[in-house]
Amino acid sequence: MLLVLVLGIGGVVYYVDSSLTRVDALTSYPGRIGDTPGTNWLLVGSDSRAGLTPEQEAALATGGEVGPSRTDTIILIHIPEGSGAPTMVSLPRDSYVSIPGNGQDKLNAAFAFGGPPLLVQTVEGATGVHIDHYAEIGFGGFAGIVDAVGGVDVCVQNAIDDPLAGINIPAGCQELTGSEALGFVRSRATALADIDRMNNQRAFMSALLEKATSASTFLNPLRLWPLVSDTASSLSVDEGDHIWNLAALAWAMRGGPVTTTVPVGGFQDSDVGNVLLWDDTRAPAFFDAIAQDREIPPELLTGGP
Repeated sequence: MLLVLVLGIGGVVYYVDSSLTRVDALTSYPGRIGDTPGTNWLLVGSDSRAGLTPEQEAALATGGEVGPSRTDTIILIHIPEGSGAPTMVSLPRDSYVSIPGNGQDKLNAAFAFGGPPLLVQTVEGATGVHIDHYAEIGFGGFAGIVDAVGGVDVCVQNAIDDPLAGINIPAGCQELTGSEALGFVRSRATALADIDRMNNQRAFMSALLEKATSASTFLNPLRLWPLVSDTASSLSVDEGDHIWNLAALAWAMRGGPVTTTVPVGGFQDSDVGNVLLWDDTRAPAFFDAIAQDREIPPELLTGGP
């Protein structure tokens, strides 16, 4: 009986792991930074509509295909080797950075120019932090995961009415469905536009991970299995990543991470449009703390929840 159970569990794990889409994101390149302490994930939310029917695109207010996939969300997560909370860092998509082979441009252009490998290389070069794991999800997959856990509770500080994102959300605490959650993390129809959007993305990600790792999810097979299977079928990960790596990430984040944005120095017009500049002094110190697996000084943390 025990052998049957072990084989059954092994079969399920194999099935789920084989459902992951794998991409060659963490490639070797000349001058790549060596391994840094702790575990570092690069999480990417792309605007890919792959697999969506026209009806689903309309329901999710995606706007249809717009050419090569771009990144709506870029988040660096650092999990320390010892004790201490993980750190979730928003990397603004309009950050003005050096993209290997393409000069200075917005960070999300790296993904459009060269997909996951070039984005990872660009992030490593800009931050000095070695990326150990990569995960990417498109519009439909994100909404499906939220629906699989039965919706996610968030507290919205100000009402958001954004027809382009397909949402009209009142202020206050409420449960968001998959389509509402997608609009919430995409919308820039707020006073601080992209800054608010990054804050909303981190707050929602924390709430989603809390719900996904809660007893109400783990003890409910009707919720757990759709979550696991939808997550596996929706994610693209590096060739070396597995479902147990994702489980370890979720488990590490269950207590609530430190959430922040890279220290910002301001904005300026450039040959690629208006771009966001990282603070010349605070940003290097911020990423050095992550690369050395040290607690980030409180004065370098910004960006709210």
